[in-house]
Amino acid sequence: MISVGPNNISEGWDWCSGYHDSEHTIAGFAQTHLSGTGVTDLGEIVLMPYIGQPSFVKGTAGSDGFAVAFDKNDEIVRPGYYEVTLMNDTLSVMLTASERVAYHRYQKSSAAADKDLGLILDLKSSARSLLFRQGLQEAEFRQLDQNTVVGYRKSDEWARDHMVYYAARFSQPIVSVSGENPVYAISFGNEEIVEARVSVSYDSVEGALANLKTEREQSFEDALATAEEKWITELSKIEFKGLDAKIDTIFYTSLYHTAFAPQLFSDAGQPDEYTIFSTWDTYRAAHPLYNIIDERAGDYVNSLIRISEESGRLPVWHLAGYETDCMVGVHSVPIIVDAALKGVEGVDAERAFTQVRKFAQQQVPDGGLEFIDKIGYLPADKVNWSVSRALEYCIDDDAVARLAQALGDTETADYYFDRSKNYRHYFDPVTGYMRGKLSDGTFREPYDPSFSLHEEADYVEGNGWQYTWLVPHDPHGLISLFGGEEPFLRQLDALFLADETLNEGASADITGMIGQYAHGNEPSHHTLYLYAYAGQQYKTAEKVREVCREFYTTEPDGLIGNEDCGQMSAWYVFTTLGFYPVHPTAGVYVFGSPLCHEAVIHTVDGTDFKIVARNNSDENIYIQSVTLNGKPYDRSWISHEDLMKGGELVFEMGDEPSDFGSSTRSRPFAEMIIE
Repeated sequence: MISVGPNNISEGWDWCSGYHDSEHTIAGFAQTHLSGTGVTDLGEIVLMPYIGQPSFVKGTAGSDGFAVAFDKNDEIVRPGYYEVTLMNDTLSVMLTASERVAYHRYQKSSAAADKDLGLILDLKSSARSLLFRQGLQEAEFRQLDQNTVVGYRKSDEWARDHMVYYAARFSQPIVSVSGENPVYAISFGNEEIVEARVSVSYDSVEGALANLKTEREQSFEDALATAEEKWITELSKIEFKGLDAKIDTIFYTSLYHTAFAPQLFSDAGQPDEYTIFSTWDTYRAAHPLYNIIDERAGDYVNSLIRISEESGRLPVWHLAGYETDCMVGVHSVPIIVDAALKGVEGVDAERAFTQVRKFAQQQVPDGGLEFIDKIGYLPADKVNWSVSRALEYCIDDDAVARLAQALGDTETADYYFDRSKNYRHYFDPVTGYMRGKLSDGTFREPYDPSFSLHEEADYVEGNGWQYTWLVPHDPHGLISLFGGEEPFLRQLDALFLADETLNEGASADITGMIGQYAHGNEPSHHTLYLYAYAGQQYKTAEKVREVCREFYTTEPDGLIGNEDCGQMSAWYVFTTLGFYPVHPTAGVYVFGSPLCHEAVIHTVDGTDFKIVARNNSDENIYIQSVTLNGKPYDRSWISHEDLMKGGELVFEMGDEPSDFGSSTRSRPFAEMIIE
């Protein structure tokens, strides 16, 4: 529940997390944050220390609180810990956290020995930078005793009518409180050190107090040691030896990023429930990764199922108890199905099926699902982003069908498999692109596959070049639409050779360009691996090496697009291991080109899956052959089942393209069948 850290003065969209590396001001330390999302929220319950009197310079550029300058060289940041020096080296701030409690330590230097130490409790400010909603609606502050304050903050930002309750207990007694709702100055007199423990709850003040109570005996040092130990455990789930130290750094930073979400939603003493589900992004690789290494994966999925049971709606983008309906598709469906088919502990397949089978009747605002059974497609003159929505719906349909098939419900399976083929309505064999189709059955004219508008037109955060390939559930069907492998491969090659220029008004999310391939946004993430389905796996190797080299770095801007709750990094984790889940619910991982010499995945099943890449280097990027547990393995993919059994996968690498895997391309890739 807690992700404590600094807020800057928000300057715009790049400050969606509340903090940006270019900024040199701190506007307080909030208890909650999002990570790498495309819309702003949280960054709430802000504490800002002061020395003497709270006469700070009022923040500008939309900030509602107080801000001070800081030197980037005075920051210390590592998993589980943040430290910064403020106010001309007179005040040190140290932060750590447990799951439900933030630990703050504020310490004066000797230069401020004769001045009082206090904290501003700012209930107005947040990470809000997109000022298109109301922000704060109301707030409450109550002092319970000499050391404890409680209250709530209600806001209307990305999450509508969002309530967060707080409780803060201080190490020193409160001397005085000044200010007025919703900003208060709390003075502790002439103290050298003040510590604060702050908890939040999405249920009640009593819940926040209960969260505090569970850790009343834990010191700051204890909390820090526990946090660091937990991060070591988390980051040790994969042992990775990359081609060089830089790749190691990027790999473990990526693994770190994948663990920022989902976040706990329930209070101490209750069953663990989670929120922050950016499903449009994370169904592709982040949740498949959790199903391999994260013991909480079942809790994530059961949270999605419970939300559907209680609200009557399958989640789309769930944030702190509120459905934002952000982006397209209903991708809690493949997340739930993937876990059910893979036998993730705690996930009941029948219970999951009861929810996902309702997908065809899902009510999505402006989503256009009602047109599918009527005319078979989403008409571009009736539904915004019609092509993007429809292609994502087909992926969801396929997921439902696979679970129905596994459970023996052939009628439901046939219905959803049929719907999953609707992508064919949008394919124009003349131009070779997925295009918007109007109500009269004709394609929208004029047509430019590079054209994109950010909030309208037939594609969301993309264009025809990028969305033509969004058929991960049926690549062989897509190949047949092109007329076979050769024309399919010609168009796929053309994607990477096209002019990368975009029109004015195109979405800012279209980044990380190789031609018109856009790695900075999630719909493209599987596309590089499609070569393997048409017998040219070696081209996948070339492209993934280029993406890893150019678009993932150790610089502050080391990601080419939004992190999106771990998806951008999950792609890197899988890819550097040597494979990727092109279509997660199919239960297979398609080979690319590993960027490691060795790696060991410690699975949630208690097995170890070892990966060895012999003769691997910056030049030797091509897979020559593969063995699994010492036996030749001529497929260009490995199944989830084989991975979870444990064993050793050995890649023999070389500097010349090979025909590895081409003999298996005509066979359907394996599908997971539930026991």
